[in-house]
Amino acid sequence: MKLEVTSLTGDAIREVLPDLAQLRMIVFRDWPYLYDGTLEYEEQYLATFAAAPGAVCVIARDGDRIVGASTGLPMIHADEEFKGPFTAAGYDIAQVFYCGESVLLSSHRGGGVGHAFFDHREAQARRLGGFRHSTFCRVVRPDDHPLKPKDYRPLDAFWTKRGYAPVPGLIAHYDWKDIDQDGETTKELQFWLREL
Repeated sequence: MKLEVTSLTGDAIREVLPDLAQLRMIVFRDWPYLYDGTLEYEEQYLATFAAAPGAVCVIARDGDRIVGASTGLPMIHADEEFKGPFTAAGYDIAQVFYCGESVLLSSHRGGGVGHAFFDHREAQARRLGGFRHSTFCRVVRPDDHPLKPKDYRPLDAFWTKRGYAPVPGLIAHYDWKDIDQDGETTKELQFWLREL
């Protein structure tokens, strides 16, 4: 199945925010995020993202239906939880492009959309200019977590092939409610980095 993948910037991002919020709530409920969020929070979070200068939203469509999306923006406009670890480690955050979350319905995985998401976000960083590094982060979960699927395959090999590598000690902390918990808990997010 061939999906149409396009990059949206500026006001065009706002038009897909309701679809994007719904998609994130579906995909992030699965391992490893186990995210039990609300539509209100998602819409607020995404509106802040959409207003950031230089932000890009990469959309995957199956016909008229949005089945996947990926976000990116200059790190200087990201939340403090993501900027802080880079500043503390001595990076110039004005030279870091943050590849935010990627979500894709499980029914549409395995067809190369993951590569397209990275291609489009890295292309946005190069268009904007001035970025030395591209980064993203992934949640750290224990191997013996009771909700980890037995057939789960991490994406480490895919990210490594893209030129990314985890940076020891470069960790963000972010709070959200898991689907099996009563309240929010703090999660560790490991940053992966590559030179552009």
